[in-house]
Amino acid sequence: MPVTTLPTLRVEESKKRVRAYLQGQVVADSTRCRLVWEIPHYPAYYFPEADVRCELLSPGDQAPKPSPLGTPRHFHVAVGERRAPNAIWDYPDSPILGGYLRLKWDAMDCWLEEEDEVFVHPHDPYKRIDVLQGSRHVEVSLEGEKLADSRRPTLVFETGLPTRYYLPKSDVRMELLTPTDHRSGCAYKGFARYWSVRAAGTVHANLAWSYPTPLPEASKIAGLVAFFDEAVDVRVDGVPQLRPMTEFTR
Repeated sequence: MPVTTLPTLRVEESKKRVRAYLQGQVVADSTRCRLVWEIPHYPAYYFPEADVRCELLSPGDQAPKPSPLGTPRHFHVAVGERRAPNAIWDYPDSPILGGYLRLKWDAMDCWLEEEDEVFVHPHDPYKRIDVLQGSRHVEVSLEGEKLADSRRPTLVFETGLPTRYYLPKSDVRMELLTPTDHRSGCAYKGFARYWSVRAAGTVHANLAWSYPTPLPEASKIAGLVAFFDEAVDVRVDGVPQLRPMTEFTR
């Protein structure tokens, strides 16, 4: 893949066919997208202007905020009576992305890479997830209180993140967990629900999570419980693990 790197930005060509839908109609359809890492943890798609249904666009009214690419120009997109305000933008003066348009991910109803629906954000070509069943002895505690003890972990190895240990609910002290309304999405695993954890009389918000119905590639973690290793004490086969420093560190 040809790569262009700015001091704080990576841009490269994607070979996938990518489509975005709104109200049942294709808004953009291209085999010539560019992947742009404006957000460090994952890329966004930019479509050539010729591959976007520009007849659906009208000038937007969002105040432009300069970025490493330049000053953006926003557009509304409307399909029938459905309108997504300021959902598309470009950088007309950018030497790298002039003539390309970005669609706001959450403003679209559906995204496809080839014929597979994708969620949350584009798949990163440099990201890999391995989901492996294990037999290690995993213990999780906080403030001296045992939260989980399992010899049946499912280990998730994800590029750029620490190993996550997903544990059967029967090996977790679920009486210490309280469901919350918090939800999050992962492009590779699906959509997670959360629990707060009570330990030594203190409640720690959204410290544990589970994927009730994960995406097929991560089906082995369905219904299992994981904890933020950044905020709990983990022992694996009796060996204390260091709390990792990540974007989720509290």
